[in-house]
Amino acid sequence: MTIRKSCVAWRIVSRCFHEHRNMSTNSLDKQEPDLLSHPYAAVKNKCGITEIPVAIPFRSFFSRSGIGDKKKEYAGRKLVGYSMEQMYTVVADVENYKKFVPFCKKSIVRTRGPEHMRADLVIGFPPIQESYTSSITLCKPFLVKAVGMEGKLFNHLLTEWKFNPGLKGNPQSCIIDFLVSFEFRSILHSHLAHVFFNEVVRQMEDAFLREATNRFGKASVKTQKLGILSVNS
Repeated sequence: MTIRKSCVAWRIVSRCFHEHRNMSTNSLDKQEPDLLSHPYAAVKNKCGITEIPVAIPFRSFFSRSGIGDKKKEYAGRKLVGYSMEQMYTVVADVENYKKFVPFCKKSIVRTRGPEHMRADLVIGFPPIQESYTSSITLCKPFLVKAVGMEGKLFNHLLTEWKFNPGLKGNPQSCIIDFLVSFEFRSILHSHLAHVFFNEVVRQMEDAFLREATNRFGKASVKTQKLGILSVNS
């Protein structure tokens, strides 16, 4: 009798689970049908990056860290009206960061190859001005990943841009996943970062889109935020 009740209970739980999963899938299909039905969805590209379904609930936060923490993290996703190749070209143009990236005072590429480059950068916003070396991994047109090295300002610095196909039938669009994670050595700098972090991140994202407009003309679609993703700290 006990076994029979357990089996009945298991069937009920299983049926509820499948109904909930189907409802969730239907809900996602209604939210972003053009994006989720894209023929490139869930395909591994040559960089080993698996594309992620893009219908993600929007959550308004920029950092999971408290004011006493030195580590700051942000990860966001946007649909933009430029192709993967166009956005990759802008982000990978490290040598010209000093011309269009906020707070970047100098950017000099020391070594360059098809899949890697090394650059010296100087960032400055009052009262901070520091130099550091960045080791940059390239995988055209899917990935630009930069890791900060040999600097006195940061214990840790990572920026990562991933580019995936955008709207079905519109090659002049792509989905950008942008990640920035850093930790200052100084507690004073950490407090300043806590105050200005949101604005700095916003200006950085906007700067690359403005540069794309300068180079390639008007976007094919209006930029859309597809979500702010959680980041493991």
